Amino acid sequence: MVTVNGRNYNYQSAPVVGICMDGTSMNYYEAAASVMPNLQRFIKTGSVGLVHSVIPSFTNPNNMAIVTGTTPDKNGICGNYWYNRKLDKEVMMNEPSDLLVPTILSTFGEQGKKVAVVTAKDKLRKMLSKNLNGVCFSAEFADKATLEENGIENVTTSLMEDEQPGIYDPDISVYVIEAGVRLLKREKFDLLYLTTTDYVQHKYPPGSEEANNFLSDIDYWLGELDRLGAIIGVTADHGMQGKTNPDGSPKVLFIETILQELGQISSRVILPITDPYVVHHGALGGYGTVYLEQKNIKKAKEILSTFEGIELVLTNEEAAARFNLPVDKIGELVLLSDKHTAIGRSREWHDLDKVKVGLRSHGSLHTSIIPMIFNRKLKADYQQKLDSGNARNFDLFDFLFNGI
Repeated sequence: MVTVNGRNYNYQSAPVVGICMDGTSMNYYEAAASVMPNLQRFIKTGSVGLVHSVIPSFTNPNNMAIVTGTTPDKNGICGNYWYNRKLDKEVMMNEPSDLLVPTILSTFGEQGKKVAVVTAKDKLRKMLSKNLNGVCFSAEFADKATLEENGIENVTTSLMEDEQPGIYDPDISVYVIEAGVRLLKREKFDLLYLTTTDYVQHKYPPGSEEANNFLSDIDYWLGELDRLGAIIGVTADHGMQGKTNPDGSPKVLFIETILQELGQISSRVILPITDPYVVHHGALGGYGTVYLEQKNIKKAKEILSTFEGIELVLTNEEAAARFNLPVDKIGELVLLSDKHTAIGRSREWHDLDKVKVGLRSHGSLHTSIIPMIFNRKLKADYQQKLDSGNARNFDLFDFLFNGI
């Protein structure tokens, strides 16, 4: 048994594989049921339920919650992007120093267990590999992996048989799951964490030909993992929703512009969905945090609360308490949008040409209910926990190591 961040994890004799299917809500699997026989078998003979993500329902906060078993106020990761008040600078939240607690991955490695991590986007790799004695590489830069940096070399020539896809190729996520299979075939790992990217989900709705073809390819490799005897748990970091007007154009509220025009209030809006991959979403999501002077907080909250499309306007203290967020990494206000509205800064700040039709995004409560699926039956008490609707995606490794 190993203890990580106050939680105990019992060792398993079979390899344990935790999978984060980025942006994949249950309706994707339901619409693709006919082309996902392996996942359907997991659902019928294993265990399935719906769980909650952390808020904001973005990639970095949820992946780091999953691998630490903790909420953002504990692990420090509450976005992909943030405003560092001390430096007076907006920066990515992807440095190892941003992560405040050890991961389950690094702790298992310290105990002599063999650990491997494959991520689609390299933005996650540095945090996932913090203090990790094991393998950790991104599909994005698989061709650049070295023994010193990644614990593995010659990924594209000696491990993988397929050509390395580009970051905006749907196959890059398939490549991640395939890499897990090939690693497990090559040597016995005790723990693998595989995390994909959500380009497909940003671009294509559930049931579309593109989404179903993608999930069919994923399903093949899930079956291969199962045949290797792995204990598999599949969850997500968030779901996905359309954020459009009736004509298909982006439905966006530009908060900095609204506050300036209606209240003569100068503000800085941080959109923690922001990352280097703007083709996905144009930095538009369902969550934002507003930095402004103390004297303007009440007036700004009153103005924003009147807008259709804004579902919650919370103070720093309210948001931190409700969503377990670090108070020093969010602004004076936190905003969550409704199901079909995105939060922006100003029209000029965003490159709207990349998302001018069919914007799909995430971040709010409406993309926080996601599946958790296991290829084996859970113990009765863990099945009850899953059925309760109160489990979280960061309970994944608790279920995998203690519930099966």
